[in-house]
Amino acid sequence: MSKPNPFVDGGYAYLKGVFPYSQGVAALPGFAIERTRFARPLPLARGFAAIQSHLAALGRPRMALCAAELRSPQPFSFDGFGEFNRRYVAVLEDWGIFRAGVNPVARSNVAPEIDPPAEPSFYAFSYTVPAEAAGPSFVVAGSGEWPEGGRFPEDIVARGDVSPEGLRTKARWVLDMMQHRLRGLGASWGEVSATQVYTVHDLHPFLGEEIVARGAAPAGLTWHYCRPPISGLEYEMDARGVALERVIRA
Repeated sequence: MSKPNPFVDGGYAYLKGVFPYSQGVAALPGFAIERTRFARPLPLARGFAAIQSHLAALGRPRMALCAAELRSPQPFSFDGFGEFNRRYVAVLEDWGIFRAGVNPVARSNVAPEIDPPAEPSFYAFSYTVPAEAAGPSFVVAGSGEWPEGGRFPEDIVARGDVSPEGLRTKARWVLDMMQHRLRGLGASWGEVSATQVYTVHDLHPFLGEEIVARGAAPAGLTWHYCRPPISGLEYEMDARGVALERVIRA
């Protein structure tokens, strides 16, 4: 299992992931992670500007940004997702976060089925603040039912199967990935303050046996009626353990 890499300038450590995002982040000693949600999603450029203003008001550098939650108009094609990611990462590079081809910022990016934004937008973001004797503080990046770096779409788990059993198989694979990332961050399900699921399919047939019984919803479960970011994926999750969350109007 890989160990978190310190991103000292941001006050957190990260599990190395792929080009667009890390697998998750955890606050370094002396810091804690907070989360802020926009009352309404902000288009990407406005969102980055609002994040910069929010961090400045807290006396924090832009490099304190450690996780992003995005909303898109609809699922991307595989190639379209790559094009979007290059534009997104360019800002992180300009902020001094993306360095030497490595992205420490965790992320989820999903497409609301109803009332989607007109363009890719920020829904929420997380960042570090100084904190004494803070408890576990972490964000696990979103994952759908596809092994990152695998063949697409050939390696999608239970590809094309949205039957109750197919969705159960997808959910079980994603839950295993969430658990793997939690362990990599030195955290556990019991320390999670919020678990989020993104799917437009019925999860009730496996909610109790696969999610609740595993201990993956200690603070309940937030179900977003959204699709994962790439067409062909059907189920995604993320999780976090933070002590403070707020909502702002920007």
